[in-house]
Amino acid sequence: MKTIDFYFDPISPYAALAFERLPEVLAGRSIAVRYVPIVFGALLKAHAHKGPAELPHKRDWTYRQVLWLSHQLNIPLDLPAAHPFNPLPLLRLLWATAEPGKTPGRYAVETVFRHVWQGGLDASDPERLNTLTTALAPQQDPAGEPVKQALREATDTALARGVFGVPTVAVDDRLFWGLDALDMVAACLDDDPWFQGPGWSQAQTLPVGIRRGAA
Repeated sequence: MKTIDFYFDPISPYAALAFERLPEVLAGRSIAVRYVPIVFGALLKAHAHKGPAELPHKRDWTYRQVLWLSHQLNIPLDLPAAHPFNPLPLLRLLWATAEPGKTPGRYAVETVFRHVWQGGLDASDPERLNTLTTALAPQQDPAGEPVKQALREATDTALARGVFGVPTVAVDDRLFWGLDALDMVAACLDDDPWFQGPGWSQAQTLPVGIRRGAA
């Protein structure tokens, strides 16, 4: 059985939709998925990027598009009461549900995504977080150093691997970014001949025509 990695942060609606669609995409294939929570904000900082919700017009478009995609894919999704929010408590809770050295299971990830993206409630509300923690019954202390270290190491490993956004699916040494890359993931897993051609490697060798300089 082949194992692939699904890198995500529950702050991302695209990751939430990709998570829900993943079983359909992988149906009929012998694939195990490692769900790897990472800090999206750390990726943005490392690459000197702003997130979609930090750019006013892009923010509006992001929310419109994910609601459309929810409708198109028939996957329930509601915008939370406020966004963006601090996802660290949720990320740490996810790692706390896993045994040391392992990643969280699908049930825990599903529960956290739906906590954020179904119902239109405040993802950071302390009372809701307490209820969520009780429901997931973590094996480790979410505020403990081992959990914090697991999250840091997972994020650092993702960065070293070349991950720049969420969701990202890793198939061996190939990275597939975004909800719209899931069909490409399926093709790769099915040994589509395209992946043996020049298309994949050509992207890494295309010369840079111009770089933006400081004004």
